[in-house]
Amino acid sequence: MADLNLPVLDLSRLDQGPEAAAQFRDDLAAAAHDVGFFYLVGTGIEPELFRRLQRAARDFFALPDEEKLAIENVHSPHFRGYTRIGGELTQGKVDWREQIDIGPEREPVEGGPAFNRLIGPNLWPAAQPELREVAESWREHLTGISRRLLRSWAEALGAESTHFDADFGDPASLLKIVRYPGTDAPEPQQGVGAHKDSGVLTLLWVEPGKGGLQVERDGAWVDAPPVDDAFIVNIGEMLEYATGGYLKATNHRVISPKAPEDRISVPFFFAPALDAKLPLIELPEHLRAEATGVSGDPSNPIHSLYGENALKSRLRAHPDVSEIHHADLLAAPTA
Repeated sequence: MADLNLPVLDLSRLDQGPEAAAQFRDDLAAAAHDVGFFYLVGTGIEPELFRRLQRAARDFFALPDEEKLAIENVHSPHFRGYTRIGGELTQGKVDWREQIDIGPEREPVEGGPAFNRLIGPNLWPAAQPELREVAESWREHLTGISRRLLRSWAEALGAESTHFDADFGDPASLLKIVRYPGTDAPEPQQGVGAHKDSGVLTLLWVEPGKGGLQVERDGAWVDAPPVDDAFIVNIGEMLEYATGGYLKATNHRVISPKAPEDRISVPFFFAPALDAKLPLIELPEHLRAEATGVSGDPSNPIHSLYGENALKSRLRAHPDVSEIHHADLLAAPTA
């Protein structure tokens, strides 16, 4: 791992005594402050679950088009289900990927804030019942890992470890299973365009040996190749907001593979309840001096309520779903 462009952190150090745990928390805060991205090993997930996830993803994308289109996200007002190649946008440009979006399994909610429209059931492929079992097991494991990371960040920044707990009792986390098909284009193509994640933190698993993720560091794009049975972790806009900019959400993108290769990746976006407003952390003086404030992007403001960030992101990314199910929101300001 010596040639990797991102730091490597070992979560198991939290269980190796007070000194090792304290060092892990310091390293965690430093990685998110300096880079916003890192590799995470030592999570305790059995290798077989990684392999089951890979098989389930491959089996899903190998289904006939009619099976996948039966659960296309245009049928879901909650932005769940299958997105065909070219069906999602980043910064207004087409992403060259197909995917299935899986959120918390809930009954729809009538009325209330506009972001309540994100609450509802998932769409599962009838021909592949095992996908739901694997996805739900994956979500359970990664939720536990995410909670440990968030508590470690809170403690490293001078707050109680439970600082964020109340806002994550019913997390609105999103799981995507993504396939990037290869292209024959001579120039690098947009698998997913440059962006920052709108939630709190992201745990990304990528199929072994499949590069393409790039992270912006010091104004340049650097590769973040996958590490077997490890995660690539980055923080989102909400954690930047909660720390006054001490922890930084970082731009990243994915370059499409060259045909005939393709690439499977599975990002898990850990997020608070939709109606949660993350409590700000009162940083110690020596850290406060290094908090440069929340990034100012007039085209992409960071809202204090997570649901407003999530809805903003969904409406922009999936204009077809938005036009079919939420035309009233498109006529109103969402930024």
